[in-house]
Amino acid sequence: MSLLFRRLAFLKTGLALSTALLCSGLPAAYGAACHTSEADHSAFNLAGLKSELMVTALSCHTQDRYNQFITRFLPILTESEKHLDSYFRRTFGSQAQRKHDDYITQLADVQSLGGLKSGTAFCAQRVPMYDEVDALDDSSSDLAHYAEAKDIAQPASYESCTAPSVPHRTRTRRR
Repeated sequence: MSLLFRRLAFLKTGLALSTALLCSGLPAAYGAACHTSEADHSAFNLAGLKSELMVTALSCHTQDRYNQFITRFLPILTESEKHLDSYFRRTFGSQAQRKHDDYITQLADVQSLGGLKSGTAFCAQRVPMYDEVDALDDSSSDLAHYAEAKDIAQPASYESCTAPSVPHRTRTRRR
């Protein structure tokens, strides 16, 4: 078995296990109280775009283009990262940092796996994204719309959830 095949199999198994663990973190009762926030959705899209461009930079030796992207959009990316931190604190409480770190790791893994599947075509497909990003306005909405349109791979579906309300119980005393 080739080293590439073993690595690919290992990544798939790890991704499946980590996704299952992540999804099992919330009880099923929370599903009814979930709602998708546009700001949360945008923050995840921007994290996905940033990660996709980082994977491209590392795989295709375009670190200078990635650094230009980060420098140009730093205020937008910083604000988006703050919103993502808020999402994880709101959703996972004391486990927020660990869940956020898991998400970032899974995101890079999913995107790297996509690169492995694309083989030699990966760089030809991804490097033009830098030109597309360069053509954007310096507004957060322009970058967010671009990230949304690219349909970038994400490791799992994340939603903003609130805990279900506990029904109020009245106590009756027996006499």
